[in-house]
Amino acid sequence: MNIILLSGGSGKRLWPLSNDVRSKQFIKIFKKPEPSGDDLYESMVQRVYRQIKTVDPEAVVTIATSKTQVSALHNQLGMDVGISVEPCRRDTFPAIALASAYLHDVQGVDENEAVVVCPVDPYVNEDYFQALKHLWSLADEGTANLVLMGIDPTYPSEKYGYIIPSSKDEVATVKTFKEKPDLKTAQKYIEQGGLWNGGVFAYKLSYVLNRAHELIDFTDYQDLFDKYETLTKISFDYAVVEHEPDIAVLRFNGQWKDLGTWNTLTEAMEEATVGNAQLNDTCENVHVINELDVPVLAMGLHDVVISASPDGILVSDKEQSSYIKPYVDDIHQQIMYAEKSWGSYRVLDVEEKSMTVKVSLNPGNKMNYHAHEHRDEIWNVISGDGTSVIDGVRQAVKPGDVIRMNAGVKHTVIAGENGLQLIEVQLGDGITVLDKKKFDLK
Repeated sequence: MNIILLSGGSGKRLWPLSNDVRSKQFIKIFKKPEPSGDDLYESMVQRVYRQIKTVDPEAVVTIATSKTQVSALHNQLGMDVGISVEPCRRDTFPAIALASAYLHDVQGVDENEAVVVCPVDPYVNEDYFQALKHLWSLADEGTANLVLMGIDPTYPSEKYGYIIPSSKDEVATVKTFKEKPDLKTAQKYIEQGGLWNGGVFAYKLSYVLNRAHELIDFTDYQDLFDKYETLTKISFDYAVVEHEPDIAVLRFNGQWKDLGTWNTLTEAMEEATVGNAQLNDTCENVHVINELDVPVLAMGLHDVVISASPDGILVSDKEQSSYIKPYVDDIHQQIMYAEKSWGSYRVLDVEEKSMTVKVSLNPGNKMNYHAHEHRDEIWNVISGDGTSVIDGVRQAVKPGDVIRMNAGVKHTVIAGENGLQLIEVQLGDGITVLDKKKFDLK
């Protein structure tokens, strides 16, 4: 089974754990089925990827995402997962067209093979992925040009569009589509047998490639990638679905949740607290997610979410937490935590001409070999082991070692089998992420 997972968005409704660099699908709050050591939790993307591989170990997974998420994806899923990188955001049709071209031209998938597309962040059980296999097989058999998954609604919702099927059969043709309604209209759609449109569908690769060539002048994947910035922003529904008469829908009646707000996300948490947090006995319906090294104590609270990260602290009534976005838009600050393909970093202190960062490298991983024009850097190794490379000279490093790199000096560090942690002090005028030039490490 070929699966394209759509991984987008900045997840501002889940601030402070998500931002423009770290989206909601990377937040580790779900208890692992088989935790090991200190690694007790997994993120939405890790959970979905694990579930796919459990249901179909041979599934080929490709993630369509922006370049800002590539490092986090490699960090959490490894280097083997396929990634179709969008040079900029152009909505779902260009993203799916680019991912389809990536499968065909880069991964060598035959155009007659079926592909399933779904979001990366639903909270579902394994029956959902069994349904995806069924969806894939329907497209593979040519049941229709497009086969959608319709989710049995559990309540009238204004958040989703509705699919009205022609019958109550498990697989039916689609009578019509309805836009996101008000609550009264949503109830009418449900009475008509309407299903939520969760943005899950399947097709033969040739179908979307042909539609893409009709709407976009391009030759192959690389050509489409190069002109991506010039493409019109348009959703897959508007570009394809609304113009296709041959559509079937597969009914799904299992658990399916869109965890887009703190209110819905905490409903899926197995434990009331994640991280260093404590609740007293008078707390009711309170959840705490704490990524800081300081304890959080909550007492006598009801229906509250508390979330603490290096980027900020949220204390909110759960219902009110759904209205967080405009307030977050007014918060302008430096990103204080980010995952990279080699590990992660956390900003500890920012002064006018200095910044102090804690850097954690995963075992066997290394930073890019790079240099800075306008700043010096000092590394203080605090745990683990590894090898530094300074202007081509390699040297073993251990806790207690201090290494200084003046501006212009090429440098990197490679973590040993125990990983590596260091405190990096940046010194200079106008410290910025843009002051970085990469080189090949020989």
